[in-house]
Amino acid sequence: MWLTRILTLVQLLSALAIVGLVLLQRGKGADAGAGFGAGASGTVFGARGATTALSRATAIFAAIFMINSMALAYLATRPNTQVERTLLDEAAEKAKSVPGIGASVTVPPASAPTSTPTPTPAAAPSSTPTPEPAPVTPPPK
Repeated sequence: MWLTRILTLVQLLSALAIVGLVLLQRGKGADAGAGFGAGASGTVFGARGATTALSRATAIFAAIFMINSMALAYLATRPNTQVERTLLDEAAEKAKSVPGIGASVTVPPASAPTSTPTPTPAAAPSSTPTPEPAPVTPPPK
């Protein structure tokens, strides 16, 4: 958890450094307008000279950014052994400790019908007759 936060901070700082360094650098065609009239048109889009400190720093920060991205991706896909507690977990524990709030409620399963009982399978016929039950009469009104 703390490692992820540190790597995220490194990621943010390296991204900002890359953006800042790229904006500070001049492109190859920055002198194109002045180069055509000064006789230096061969070097306007030509070979690059020695790398400057800005371009070297940009490459270093880009490498840090790439390696840090891979480390964050690895940490994100790794199974988490430490389970973080959320506010809902804490609220559930508090509800269990207060009498009456955390009481369990029995709910019938969704697959069982609630209005009619399930029919039982018919029994196999036996050789001895069974007496029929007496008819039930409703109580008088």
